[in-house]
Amino acid sequence: MTAIELITKEELREFKNEMLGEIKKLMQPGQGSTKKWLRSAEVRKLLGISPGTLQNLRINGTLSFTRIGSIMYYKLEDINKLLERGLR
Repeated sequence: MTAIELITKEELREFKNEMLGEIKKLMQPGQGSTKKWLRSAEVRKLLGISPGTLQNLRINGTLSFTRIGSIMYYKLEDINKLLERGLR
């Protein structure tokens, strides 16, 4: 037979606050585990572009990529550089 452990409302509030704090840390830029490589869908979502636009960026050499099998990966660093060039 297993023992039943009861938690108090205060313990539940503390848990909630800890979880919210961790989520906020992860949502802040430069915090948490930042990926070095992104897949095509992630790049399209990040830049707000269509698959065709991403293909054009690859074809004209604007955005470099690495293909492993049928999956294309893009360096986050290269994407940031592309965005920085666009701001100037």
